Amino acid sequence: MGYLDNSSITVDAILTKKGRELLSKGNFNITQFALADDEIDYSLYNINHPDGSQFAGQAIENMPILEAFPDENNMMKHKLITLNRNSTKIPIISGINDIIMTRNISQTITPTTNYIGGTDTSATAETNYIITIADRRFFTELIGANGNVVNTNTYSDGTSVSAVATGPSFTLKPTNSLSLFGTNNQILTTATIEGLDTGAKITISITINKA
Repeated sequence: MGYLDNSSITVDAILTKKGRELLSKGNFNITQFALADDEIDYSLYNINHPDGSQFAGQAIENMPILEAFPDENNMMKHKLITLNRNSTKIPIISGINDIIMTRNISQTITPTTNYIGGTDTSATAETNYIITIADRRFFTELIGANGNVVNTNTYSDGTSVSAVATGPSFTLKPTNSLSLFGTNNQILTTATIEGLDTGAKITISITINKA
């Protein structure tokens, strides 16, 4: 891992394991992409810059940017979202932090959507969310209030890599299999929760303890 040269515009792209698998099959087709601003500190924007307002964003533009790396626990945790034209506040998902779970013990996640700066009267009340678990192998159950898993992506060897469910809340039950832990006392993955009405999104880490 290193820093990019931000003296010029750079696009640094890498493939995940799933991407490399699809490329090897000649079936690699990018249909979606996401943008994030993890490294940006907007508090550095200085409208009163001594050299004039045209330099207000100079400190932000000169910030170091990390190279791309395929670790969802540390990369692109703060994705950009698209809001409705009449939106006056930024929606955020709250009430959820990084989760620590124990093998074979269920836990329910109930997200809520709030707005930075107060209530957005033009917004539709959030009633449904979609949750994506990065590594489905670690869970024997992923149940959304609207039903069980609605989609599962797998590698060619049959290993599940992600699963998606929808609803206003979700129940996760970690695996009871010790083989997935190997010699480790913990296994880690991530969950991304997105509001289907507002587009608010949060990615949290999930730690599963062996005992």
